[in-house]
Amino acid sequence: MSTGRFLLIILVSFACTFFLRALPFLAFSGGRKMPRWMEKLSHALPPAIMAVLVVYCLKSVPNEWYPAGLCQLLGAAATALVHKWKHNTFLSILLGTAVYMILIRVL
Repeated sequence: MSTGRFLLIILVSFACTFFLRALPFLAFSGGRKMPRWMEKLSHALPPAIMAVLVVYCLKSVPNEWYPAGLCQLLGAAATALVHKWKHNTFLSILLGTAVYMILIRVL
């Protein structure tokens, strides 16, 4: 693939992502309010997305749960506990990942 084509792909990807991220701000700027169904959706989607991510991350826990499965479960538990304690998504993901990475090296 040529450099020009590669840069064009990156530019188109950037433009699509930027437009899709800016669209809600453009649609509901000023005095215009969001519809009621969209407000309900905005409250329901974050927990649903997190549940899907948890299932996706833990779907590969092996039948032989020790040591790999134990590391995954303890990493997920650490992430949940830190998030419950600090309510900081970045910190909980960072520490949960660190716990997992340390456990796969130690066990």
